[in-house]
Amino acid sequence: MERKLSAILAADVVGYSSLMEKDETGTFDRLRTRRTELFEPEIAAHHGRVFKLMGDGLLAEFGSVVDAVECAVSLQRGMAERNAAVTEEERFNVRIGLNLGEVIVDGDDRYGEGVNIAARLEQLAPPAGICVSGKVAKEVDNKLAFAFEFGGLQKVKNLEEPVDIYFVRTNSKLRRRRSRSRTIARRWWAMGVSSVLAAATVAGIALHGPLSAIWSTAPNAMPAVAVLPFKDLSAERNLGYLGEGVANDVIAILSRFSDIAVVSRTSSFAYEKHEGDVRQIGKDLGVGYVVEGNVRKEGDKVRIVAELIDSDTGEHVWADRFDKSGTDPWALQDELTGMIVGAMTGEWGAIRKADYNRAWGRDSKNLAEYDYYLRAESQLNLFTKEGLERSGEISRQGLQQFPDSPLLTVEQGWSHWLKVGLLYSSDPEADLEQANRLVNTVLSNKNLSPQVARLAHWLRAWLLTLEPDHDGAVAEMNKALAAAPYNAFTLTDAGSIFLQAGQPEKALELTDTAAARDPGLAWFYNYVRGFIFIVLGRNEDAVKVLETTEFADAPLQLAIADMRLGREAEAQAAVQKMLRTAPDATIQSWRQAWHFRDPSILDRAASDLARAGLPSGTVH
Repeated sequence: MERKLSAILAADVVGYSSLMEKDETGTFDRLRTRRTELFEPEIAAHHGRVFKLMGDGLLAEFGSVVDAVECAVSLQRGMAERNAAVTEEERFNVRIGLNLGEVIVDGDDRYGEGVNIAARLEQLAPPAGICVSGKVAKEVDNKLAFAFEFGGLQKVKNLEEPVDIYFVRTNSKLRRRRSRSRTIARRWWAMGVSSVLAAATVAGIALHGPLSAIWSTAPNAMPAVAVLPFKDLSAERNLGYLGEGVANDVIAILSRFSDIAVVSRTSSFAYEKHEGDVRQIGKDLGVGYVVEGNVRKEGDKVRIVAELIDSDTGEHVWADRFDKSGTDPWALQDELTGMIVGAMTGEWGAIRKADYNRAWGRDSKNLAEYDYYLRAESQLNLFTKEGLERSGEISRQGLQQFPDSPLLTVEQGWSHWLKVGLLYSSDPEADLEQANRLVNTVLSNKNLSPQVARLAHWLRAWLLTLEPDHDGAVAEMNKALAAAPYNAFTLTDAGSIFLQAGQPEKALELTDTAAARDPGLAWFYNYVRGFIFIVLGRNEDAVKVLETTEFADAPLQLAIADMRLGREAEAQAAVQKMLRTAPDATIQSWRQAWHFRDPSILDRAASDLARAGLPSGTVH
């Protein structure tokens, strides 16, 4: 049996089955044309050979891994050019996987692990993207003008050990850095990546491919972050593994946030032993923020200090200390990483707060699209009537300057919906109509950034809930979660969607996950938990959590729980508290912000509120 070392390229068409269902003849003809006019000539020109055709895909062999990578990039560029020249219905995307490994030679065919891994990598590649193994990235490092973004280690079918994967970035200005050894990478598979994937599983989220946020287009002003290895300050200098592990996990999790751009581990870890100015690191890596820190240990207690630095000024934006006791290094790393990420991210995290300050510090005559968004978002997140009005006005001003902005359009849609959801609207029907119009406009765009997609699908989930279309709402919410599986605020609000769809246990699971990720968000996840506990008949638990928050209609939910516990005076006091905040609140307006699959839930709750003194309102 003959064996040889080869570079294997695997390619297939994204969504081929559905394309064939829509237009079998046209799809087949276009695929054949692409193969004969682009793929076969390019592969031959790069000294490769197609050894297997598989309907919508092919396998090719190259003697040079450099030729293989260059060919893959040429193929994707050629596809992009051809897609730009035809109608949207005639376009299709290809995924490409590349591996360097030993293959079995059987005449003109090739078999073995080298081929199998290439096929698995192709499945991990994003549409119109290229995914390569660590062997390929290491072999061509410093030989090509392409950057490689580390995508973590992935467990693939029929292989015991995980494969370290990279995504080819043809448009990146970052210089490539040599990757860590596979031995270190495997150690971090066990200690880091597995914990990240486990967290996603607990949350019940269907992830759309590995680190897809790295590849997708996002607004140019989106905050960019580099995470440096945390320094080992322990007396024995034996915690280097933990400092690298926490930084590695922070990178992996941040890269799943749709509104943050994260520099790859390969690039940021090149500054592991830096002693220079952070501002120069930010300039080298093209980021606005740098995360650094240190680890130390006393007895069984590990202490991590993390810092977020504005790389333009060198000033500290945020710093915090995290302590955790225990003897299991994996558990320590997982929990400490979660606390660090929770403090930095989300609508109220350190990164967003710093961005708000930057946006408001700029001259109003020269604002970019993202500045308008940040200004509007900062007002939206006050959750006051005045804040929502200001947010809507800022979005409108931004749309005058950037009329085709999906980001500002969906932000304006959120201001309309929240007026209804927070019981501030003087005309709920009109606000809901506007929110629907705006979100439909956004979702008609097929090239949304993950950030905009998250906001749009999330808003659409609420609007579908009110139609009611609970199955559609759950599907939309799952899309939002897929775009931001580690965003604690989105996870918590998803609990409300699943609760109304008749899945209270799932809703509680989501809020529990959010609570573990970001303890500072207690005011929100306790609010959502309150209604969950009411639906589950756990009214004492509902009172305990609702007494810790005054968000939105929390006083009304507290009144419902108190009424069911026979505490009528407390329920009446809670209703009066709500009316001081939202004097126009009525049972009618409250019901317009909720819609359960089981209508008896809202009917009974409305009856409780009527007995507690909430006005009925006008029934149209």
